[in-house]
Amino acid sequence: MTPAGATWRIGIAEEQTTAIWEPARASTREVAFVCAHGAGGHMSDRGLLALSAVLRNQGIGVVRFNFLYREKGSGRPDPMPRLIACLTAVVSRARDELKPDVLIVGGRSMGGRAASMLAADGLHCDGLLLLAYPLHPAGQPDKLRTAHLAAIPVPVLCINGTRDALCRRDLMDGVVARLGSNWAMRWLEGADHSFHVLKSSGTTDAAVLGEVGDVVGGWLGGLDGGRQPG
Repeated sequence: MTPAGATWRIGIAEEQTTAIWEPARASTREVAFVCAHGAGGHMSDRGLLALSAVLRNQGIGVVRFNFLYREKGSGRPDPMPRLIACLTAVVSRARDELKPDVLIVGGRSMGGRAASMLAADGLHCDGLLLLAYPLHPAGQPDKLRTAHLAAIPVPVLCINGTRDALCRRDLMDGVVARLGSNWAMRWLEGADHSFHVLKSSGTTDAAVLGEVGDVVGGWLGGLDGGRQPG
C-alpha cells in the first residue's frame, strides 16, 4: 500500500514534476482522483487543499500535482499539448503505483479542460470530474470550448457556479442537453469561478464546498470501476 503523503517525482520527456498522494480517510474500495489545478493555481493552493480534504472525507483519495510551468515557478500556463503530456504522465504513475479500484481524472478550470480533452482522446478511466469547467473565456461567450465533449465515453460530473464568468449557464445547459446520458451537470447557486459566494447570498464558501463533496460522493456511488486496463 502506498503510504499517505507519498511524494513522487514524475518524468515528462526530459523534465520532471512533483505529485503527492493523499488517501481517503475511510473507504471500502480504493478510489483515486488525479486532480489537476487551474491556470492560476498549483498543487498546494488553498482551494485545492480544501477540495482535497472534502473529497477525502467522501472516500476519495486525491493525487495533487504541478503542471510543468508551475513546477518551474512560472505563472504562464503551458500550451495545451504540454499540459496534456504532463497529466498523462501523472495518471500513468497513479495507476501503476496505486492500482485503484476506481480511477477518476479531472480538476479545476484549465486542469479539468485538459483532462476532458485527454478523456475524449481515449484515456482509460472510470470517470471524469470537472470543477468550474471553463466553457468560454471571460467576456467571450462566442468562443465555446465544446468540440471534444461529445467524444468523452466515460461518466462525467461537471460542477459550476451560477456566477461563473467563464461558464454562462444558459450556454452550458444547451451544450449538456446535446451530450450523452453519461453527463451530469450540477450548479452551485451564487458561486463564482472559484466557488466563492457573496456574504449576501445567505450561505458560505465552506457550505458550498460541502455541497460539492456531497454531490461528488453521490455520483461516485454509481461508478463501478469497470474500465479496461490501459
